[in-house]
Amino acid sequence: MSLHLQESGQMYLETIYVLLKKSSAVRAIDIGEHMGYSKPSVSRAMGLLKNAGYISVDKDGLISLSDEGRQIAEKIYERHTIITKFFISLGVDEKNASEDACKIEHDISDASFEAIKKYVEEK
Repeated sequence: MSLHLQESGQMYLETIYVLLKKSSAVRAIDIGEHMGYSKPSVSRAMGLLKNAGYISVDKDGLISLSDEGRQIAEKIYERHTIITKFFISLGVDEKNASEDACKIEHDISDASFEAIKKYVEEK
């Protein structure tokens, strides 16, 4: 699995994953509303992700993750969730913990993340 995808691509995949957990159908407009991005920005990103094989878009505009896209999204989502819990356990409020996790989840090394994950799971 490649995490060499740009951070913005990772964010889009994570957003699609989160929205698919809540609903069986996700469209570009849903992604734009969730992320606060314009329709042209989302359309461009969806085109890039589709061309790279991370998503597919059916004739009705419904977006789904490919196996590789889902693997990346799950990994980023897990990082976000675990790092958020870690910061909350240190006394950071949920909003700041989530925002800071979002900044770190794309750049943290696997070794550091695994150490944080182990720490959070032992608490």
